Amino acid sequence: MRFDVVTLFPEFFESPLSSGLLGKAIVNQIAEVQFTNPRDFALGKHRKVDDVPYGGGAGMVMKVEPLFAAIESLPVYPKREVIYFTPQGVPMDQAMFKTLLTYDQLILLCGNYEGVDERVMTLVTREISLGDFVLTGGEIPALALINGTVRLMPGTIGKEESHQCDSFEDGLLDFPHYTRPPIFRDLEVPEVLRSGNHAAIAAWRKQQQQERTSDRRPDLYEEWLKQSNCD
Repeated sequence: MRFDVVTLFPEFFESPLSSGLLGKAIVNQIAEVQFTNPRDFALGKHRKVDDVPYGGGAGMVMKVEPLFAAIESLPVYPKREVIYFTPQGVPMDQAMFKTLLTYDQLILLCGNYEGVDERVMTLVTREISLGDFVLTGGEIPALALINGTVRLMPGTIGKEESHQCDSFEDGLLDFPHYTRPPIFRDLEVPEVLRSGNHAAIAAWRKQQQQERTSDRRPDLYEEWLKQSNCD
């Protein structure tokens, strides 16, 4: 899959995209990430990419011409999405990452200032929000989307079955994890996990998932109960 990030700040991505499993996935060509800076397409001596909004008001708005030119300069893959990050979009979640895996190309438009000229939205096919809050730009949501999507690609994580235990995979949060030593400062690993009884371990983990989800995300738990009753 190819990610085309349209951003005024490509340097923001340098360290995260060269680190850890994400960095290895890009080096191994599991995913390709390219950057396009709208400023390279801006007109005039100063290559201005923002301007005051019509109608007045505080802040600046990203101009239509350089954004159109930046997006239209990109290659067109058979199946692609043009994604704009905005608090008005659909909240990012695990199910969305799985859907995006079916695309050949994701164009990630990172807005800044007060946002983009509304006419740019005629090029956008999907609006996504990282949450009910406002950031300085779309770079952080874009990085989160790249990370969450590439993580699911075959070859990024050594054991593919690791995904099956992720939070949200079955509608519940993940269960607690422990490793050696069995006792640390009087804090013990639950005995059931050391028992070797795989059926008992599976039952304990499922119970922990339900209890954690009920306590921490009652909204998810209620939805899980509904789905379980339907099944």
